[in-house]
Amino acid sequence: MAGGWARDGAVNEQIDASIEDELKRLQARRAPQGESAEFCVECDEPIPEARRNAIPGVKLCIDCQKARDARPQLRGGINRRGSKDSQLK
Repeated sequence: MAGGWARDGAVNEQIDASIEDELKRLQARRAPQGESAEFCVECDEPIPEARRNAIPGVKLCIDCQKARDARPQLRGGINRRGSKDSQLK
């Protein structure tokens, strides 16, 4: 139920659009490709054979991959959650 000037279902459409945008962003992430590296490209430690077989094209050891995954990722985009008051300021 939408109120004010919004038509019925507008909130659900915004939620669906946000979910669709996030899915597209995740699908656009590049997966490793090519031959797996025997040594990590960041720390030069050997990459275990089991990891190389499990993830084709892997270039990072487990520790470096964990560190990279832990970094905050800045994303831009449309703030669909902003209230009308915050947009007027």
